[in-house]
Amino acid sequence: MAHSVTKGSEAMNIEDREAIIRLINQHGYLIDTGRLDQLHEVFTADVEYDVSDFGGGVIFGLEAMREWVLALGDRNPVGHHVTNIVLDETTDGTVHSLSKGIGITAEGAARSVTFDDRLVRSDAEWRIARRAVRARRTPLQP
Repeated sequence: MAHSVTKGSEAMNIEDREAIIRLINQHGYLIDTGRLDQLHEVFTADVEYDVSDFGGGVIFGLEAMREWVLALGDRNPVGHHVTNIVLDETTDGTVHSLSKGIGITAEGAARSVTFDDRLVRSDAEWRIARRAVRARRTPLQP
């Protein structure tokens, strides 16, 4: 979903940026410790969670998201790490975030993904309303 971006906007202050970065980082801690009952602290109740690259399609809502994570079982990485977070405020008042995710499997293999998020603010708190998880499979071409 394309949004018009207002780079360098003063509307998103440093406190917003810190809260959003903390929120994005918190996802891995919740998943890795099995605290799926706390996903509402990161995502909206009606979250769109696009895991099409992993055969899951677009999942709608927290309960369906929890069920999908549980169904992954041992295929779910044991360690989720986020880096390279880039935030841009959009003209509709949401925030667009791109970040890199590194997942470590039980066997020790590392996988890389890109998280493409749309965040919304409600009741003075930020939440991820849409996340697309994109697999990185092919090397860059010169």
